[in-house]
Amino acid sequence: MSIEVNLEGKTALITGASFGLGARFAKILSQAGARVVLASRYTGMLKELRAELESDGGEAYVVPMDANDHAGIQAAVEQAETEAGPIDILVNNSGILSSQSLEDATFDEYVFVMGHNQRGIFFVAQEIAKRMIARAKETPNKQHSIINIASVAGLRPLPQFGLYGISNAAIIHMTKAMAQEWGKYGINVNAICPGYIATEINTHHFDSEQGRRLVEKLPRKRSGKPEYLDNLLLLLAAEESGFINGAIIAADDGISVQ
Repeated sequence: MSIEVNLEGKTALITGASFGLGARFAKILSQAGARVVLASRYTGMLKELRAELESDGGEAYVVPMDANDHAGIQAAVEQAETEAGPIDILVNNSGILSSQSLEDATFDEYVFVMGHNQRGIFFVAQEIAKRMIARAKETPNKQHSIINIASVAGLRPLPQFGLYGISNAAIIHMTKAMAQEWGKYGINVNAICPGYIATEINTHHFDSEQGRRLVEKLPRKRSGKPEYLDNLLLLLAAEESGFINGAIIAADDGISVQ
């Protein structure tokens, strides 16, 4: 018996899609048959990704979105649904990485990190969920999926990543609250908490002396590859995952249980 995830006829919006894990998520959902909406502040990079997806036979759209701009979120979602159709899947990936000791964190840094990571993810999910809920009242039994991308830093404290971890812990609790409130409308809300995944934006760090020392402390002394998250993403996006709601899934090679 073989199992294949088929997302044909589905529309997926991926925030933070211009590079890193967001771009990878968009490619995987497109390969599974979904039409994808690429959202980010960096529209030039999104257009390059759209061209790549279309050359592989996919259907892709670009919308500018700054997750820290509430009015901009509403406009971006409106544009996405006007151009690509109602959104069935949200991959809520937008966020920033921040490293500083808690005693050195300034007020502006706190507002910046929490705004981009927790507040932005909340209002993107809220705007899309409102539309999903309205459709659910008209067409019951239709499944929608919201996949929040958090971090292992939200599951356990990591040195120098306290503020970043606090913002991700908020995402984790937020995911559970959304799952509880919105599940009755056929909206599954789950979170993926990646560990140390090497992408083009942090490979230089893992190649540095400090990065190599970090990797040596990991359970199996290795960083992860973006493709390690592919099947987990597809599982949570698929209709077959209808009984998975409110799950917080660590994909971290065991770091969170050390």
